[in-house]
Amino acid sequence: MNTIKERVSTLERVLEQFIANNDAALRRHENEMKDFKNEMKVFKDEMTEFKDEMKTFKEEMKEESKKKNKEWSNLAKKMGTLVEDLIAPALRPVLSKYFNCAVTMEGQRMFRRKNGSDFEVDAIAAGQDAVFMIEVKTSPRERDIDDIVEKSKRFFDFFPEYKGKELLLIFGSISFPENVIRYASKHGVYIMGWREWEYMDILNKV
Repeated sequence: MNTIKERVSTLERVLEQFIANNDAALRRHENEMKDFKNEMKVFKDEMTEFKDEMKTFKEEMKEESKKKNKEWSNLAKKMGTLVEDLIAPALRPVLSKYFNCAVTMEGQRMFRRKNGSDFEVDAIAAGQDAVFMIEVKTSPRERDIDDIVEKSKRFFDFFPEYKGKELLLIFGSISFPENVIRYASKHGVYIMGWREWEYMDILNKV
């Protein structure tokens, strides 16, 4: 009988010890989870702060880029190098993007003389099916559109090697008044200029 009581007593002590150890383990686990949650909160706060800093940095870089583009454009305008510095570098990506045109020939300040008449184009770019006549002005006006359209009528006379290709007209500058953009659209002339001072782009639909 005493042996049974001793065994029961021992079992009770073991059970009590087990429960005590289990409670201690649960408390440690709870504390560890609490610490983990606190660490995760700190990490999330740090990531949020980092994202905010990166957003601010990107916005600052974007504004700095716009500022540099304006300065570069004004310098090119003063030096009379809009074609070389602004239009020419953007031609291939712009023509590829909007006209799906792989440029096979590109030239600047193209000049021809025929039967005593002169014909000069600021830039020409050609692909398989189309040729682009690009004229550039520092201060674009509506009458420039009329001049470009009228000039284009003689293009194939001076550049007969492009006959059979579609002739597309592009008017390039730093920026354009809205009335000039609208006027160009009505007369089938594409406008190429800075889009929000971020990159050179086609600004209208024809």
